[in-house]
Amino acid sequence: VERRSTVLSVTAKTGGSGPLVFVEVEHLTSGNGALVVREVQSLVYRDPAPAGSLSAPPPMGEAHFDPSGWDAHRALVPQEPLLFRYSALTFNSHRIHYDLAYATGEEGYRGLVVHGPLTATLLLDLARRELGDNALKSFAFRGMSPAICGEMLHLVLRSKNAAWELGAFAADGRQVMSASAN
Repeated sequence: VERRSTVLSVTAKTGGSGPLVFVEVEHLTSGNGALVVREVQSLVYRDPAPAGSLSAPPPMGEAHFDPSGWDAHRALVPQEPLLFRYSALTFNSHRIHYDLAYATGEEGYRGLVVHGPLTATLLLDLARRELGDNALKSFAFRGMSPAICGEMLHLVLRSKNAAWELGAFAADGRQVMSASAN
């Protein structure tokens, strides 16, 4: 198995939190010389939050997630061993995923942060459970708000316009991730 990564573009912008840098990276994964997966990853870099400020997500609200209107629903609570294993599997050494003191004290999160790609992987697993192995031809996702370790995460799927809409929601109803698949 071979994976080749290429930076496709780097774009500087200014957002509500200040300067941002958007980086698009293409990953081509081949097995036995044949391309098997093409992934384009959009990364956003920003300056650190000022000391003492809280990063997203906001404190848990009173609203609750309602899965009605979705064809499939799976609720789970991501725990530290899952985050640790995913970090090891993906060679992700960012401390917000395993060092609680750093995540809360330095980055301002209210707990360890669940990896965005882990949430996407959990959505793909929901699709596999509901639709069967290898049923999808394409999958795209967008992180909208961090999921926090130890807090309920709702994974949902529904048919939409001859395709699939997927989502991940926090217990308070805040959307963590949106996704689409064919």
